[in-house]
Amino acid sequence: MIRWATFDCFGTLVDWRHGIATGIELLFPGRGAELLEVYNRFEPQVQAETPVRRYREVLAESLRRTAAEAGLELGPDDASVLGTGLPYWPVFPDTRAALARLREAGWRVALLTNCDRDLIGETQRRLAVPIDAIVTAEDAGEYKPGHGPFRRFAAAFEATAGNWVHIAQSHFHDMVPARALGIPRVWVNRHGDPRDPAVADAVLPGLDGLLPVVERVHAAAR
Repeated sequence: MIRWATFDCFGTLVDWRHGIATGIELLFPGRGAELLEVYNRFEPQVQAETPVRRYREVLAESLRRTAAEAGLELGPDDASVLGTGLPYWPVFPDTRAALARLREAGWRVALLTNCDRDLIGETQRRLAVPIDAIVTAEDAGEYKPGHGPFRRFAAAFEATAGNWVHIAQSHFHDMVPARALGIPRVWVNRHGDPRDPAVADAVLPGLDGLLPVVERVHAAAR
């Protein structure tokens, strides 16, 4: 039986917060951490308003709204800074080893990402571990927490609760819809999110020790 471990990419495998804050810092030195929290409010709104909008434009529009709320002026091309920098966002230190261990144990690894094909293609080289399948928001025509990316993956790869575990950092984007769809799931709560941990079948603070937890969640779902 093929067993699938699917991951959200940005925030789970790649340090999304660092990437956004650093991009903002290039434009507004000393404001990156502060404006990250503002940006984080706008991005889901932009995604929900126009689900087919490409992620480069989601990044740009979310940054425009962030700057406007903060009373800051963006130059003509400034809003493209996040999309330009995304391929260089850092991979978390525990990512590559966790992915490699899953593959060595016979799991196939896939990404379900709120991103475009071209951007995730650039990011793959930083992961440095083979990825067996990718479903992007561009493919699904919808951003998570919409169910489109999950349903597209299930249909394309015959993934069910009996051979699939989803692993992600976002309670909102990943854990809630995965639970609604009955997908076994591991919440990687990297930032001490206080929301209900019962949304997940297991909770970890990072990817260290992921393999035995995934095996346990998988066995319980069969």
